Amino acid sequence: MYNTTKPYTKRVLNLVRTTWKKGYIPHSSTDGIGTKGIYHWEQRTFRNAVLDALAMNLNDLAVMRAMPVELHDHILIPKEDNEAIYEIVKNLSEECKKRKIVIDSGETSIHDNIRGLEISVTINGLIKQKKFNHFVDGDFLIGIKSNGLHSNGFSKIREIFGGEFRQEFVEPTMIYSDVILNLIDKFDIHGMIHITGGAYTRLKHLQKDVIISSHTLVPQKIFYEIYQKGILDEEMYKTFNCGVGFILSVSERDSKNIVSDLKNSGLESCVIGKVVKGNGKVRIKSAFSRSEIEL
Repeated sequence: MYNTTKPYTKRVLNLVRTTWKKGYIPHSSTDGIGTKGIYHWEQRTFRNAVLDALAMNLNDLAVMRAMPVELHDHILIPKEDNEAIYEIVKNLSEECKKRKIVIDSGETSIHDNIRGLEISVTINGLIKQKKFNHFVDGDFLIGIKSNGLHSNGFSKIREIFGGEFRQEFVEPTMIYSDVILNLIDKFDIHGMIHITGGAYTRLKHLQKDVIISSHTLVPQKIFYEIYQKGILDEEMYKTFNCGVGFILSVSERDSKNIVSDLKNSGLESCVIGKVVKGNGKVRIKSAFSRSEIEL
């Protein structure tokens, strides 16, 4: 069974850091759409697939305060389909032009041993504001609403729903980076987390205790349906975003103004919790049962 908490993360990061040189370092992100690509291929929702691939990388770059400048892609499809390739590249080009991202190279592969589509993307960026993520004791946590499942947990989705298709399965991941990169110019954002693989367990690596207790950002209906199919509270928050796609750690003083700024930018957000002294515990009041769980 795939372990969404990725217990090797800290050890892998330590190895990666040994390759870094001192001084200024451009930042890159590499990710794909995973098994969600099965639904995109079957439904031919190629634009949404492109948005998923971009979102997974652009949102991760935003956490590192990096402005995207250059993209490399690798498109995998299960059979030859010229129109599919054209539609994917067309939409990718359009989205990159909006953000002044140069498509520098790409590759297309036909793999007859896979079921669906994969769009693997590497985006190189330049650090806009060199600052490490630091969740400060006493910080308020601002959650920014997701628009549904995004691109994680689809192995579990297929396990739960079998061959059933739901429109929610091909809704694209929300891209936060455009707004976040503007926000860091206006406010002192102490820390950020993109809620993707491993969901809320990503908060465990902060060496702080995190308490999430507000449910103002109500999870979308699909999450309640998943929960009602017998998925435990703990697994919900280890696997799915449960209505929150991005989290900011900010001072209490700035929190109201940041929520207001996000609203003006078209993103729904609110204070969902706080940071306290600790060593990496994540305590969440479940939106599904109202019981408290610890990750």
